[in-house]
Amino acid sequence: MRNSLPPVPTKLPELEVVAATRRGLPLAVLIAPAEAEEGAAYGSSGRTAEVREVPENGDGPRWVAGIGEGEPKDFRRTGAALARALREAAENRPIRTVQVVLPEAATAEHTAELAIGLSLGGYRFVVTTTEPKPPVPAVRLVVAHERAVPAYADAVARVRVLAAAAAFTRDLANAPSNVKNPAWLANTAAKVLGSTVDVTVRDEKWLADKGFGGVLAVGGGSASPPRLIEMAYRPRGAKKHLLFVGKGITFDTGGLSLKPADGMHLMRTDMAGGAAVIAAMRAIGELKLPVRVTALVPAAENHVSGGSYRPGDIVRHYGGQTTEIGNTDAEGRMVMADALAYGISQFKPDLIVDAATLTGAMKVSLGLRTGGVFATEDDLAARIVEAGARAGEAWWRMPLVEDYAAGIEGELGDIQQAPGGPGGIMAALFLREFTAGLPWAHLDIAGPARADKTYDDVVPGASGFAARTLVEFAASYEG
Repeated sequence: MRNSLPPVPTKLPELEVVAATRRGLPLAVLIAPAEAEEGAAYGSSGRTAEVREVPENGDGPRWVAGIGEGEPKDFRRTGAALARALREAAENRPIRTVQVVLPEAATAEHTAELAIGLSLGGYRFVVTTTEPKPPVPAVRLVVAHERAVPAYADAVARVRVLAAAAAFTRDLANAPSNVKNPAWLANTAAKVLGSTVDVTVRDEKWLADKGFGGVLAVGGGSASPPRLIEMAYRPRGAKKHLLFVGKGITFDTGGLSLKPADGMHLMRTDMAGGAAVIAAMRAIGELKLPVRVTALVPAAENHVSGGSYRPGDIVRHYGGQTTEIGNTDAEGRMVMADALAYGISQFKPDLIVDAATLTGAMKVSLGLRTGGVFATEDDLAARIVEAGARAGEAWWRMPLVEDYAAGIEGELGDIQQAPGGPGGIMAALFLREFTAGLPWAHLDIAGPARADKTYDDVVPGASGFAARTLVEFAASYEG
């Protein structure tokens, strides 16, 4: 039977940095509002991300794209808009290669940001048996100075790895859950990462033998048993050891605390945190960062059956700590708790970062384009925010309010899973109980992990948020 999924990982458009145009290839030029006279000839104002297709005019440009104030973020947005325009044009008339002429003042950073936009702006994930639509054409980035080509090419090559991480995260999160069960997610990770990162897949028998009570409880209601995806990147001479943990709930019905029907279809992306961790590990290995990173993704499907866990149950996690269940829809923290406790005990990391679509409260707090950061140390929080800025992803630090910590103390178990109160903070305080006092940051990406409309380099569906931040964060320890 033909697999109707598109190829995973998605193949990004080819990009090449050159110093001269090639006769006969369609041309796009970038202009700023200051170049009003030139832009007016093509009906362009030069505003950021404004793309105009020009009627056939001999050797002149076919597309004119505005770059606004010419900041790096403007180049990224314009690259994304241009990618969408090129994809649309290719659907109407075959186009294999396009050349984009950059302004003379464009730096390597500008070129790299344009490359990110071109790589991700035309992303598409459609499950279909019809002939797939043409991809974004290959792009030649024409820079002003030949001597700059090697440095610019290196910058583009690096951000291409980051773009591939975001696209792979989107692929995994967009995949429909009738295909994407825990075994599929684990096997896909092993297949894609196998050449750069060691991947070990732990099955339900191993999880039971080791006492992963949270993962087994959440996964107990599904016909698809849970998995633990264990990834290890161990370069020689690494002085820092990071532990990443990502939530891998491949579909979330809410369990017996059933979610409303409206919006449940989006729960195929409830493993976006785990997808970001998997994709980040691939990128870290490809970039050969001199930092040791271990990553864990507990994967389970939170379903409804006679095997489902119940409100009022007491669940024993890896390491022995017990949790009193208040709401089976607070399942992410249950699987994350096991992975955190196991990762710390087994691998002895220097610090921990977890990523999860954990709480709806975070969408209320920060909206749909900003991730929440909870951290036990100021430096750790600052590193993540700065890594996000370099990656083009926005983060905001949230408080770990100690006055609320007593609220998670259990009555029938050690701690309560869903005690009420401010949802994002209480979930973070719950996870902190499993971090053994190590430096730790929790990234709640419930808002920005999904998009319902196009913006910047994001298209509707899974956004790929957090993967690039995790890579840039690991890279911050290179020195």
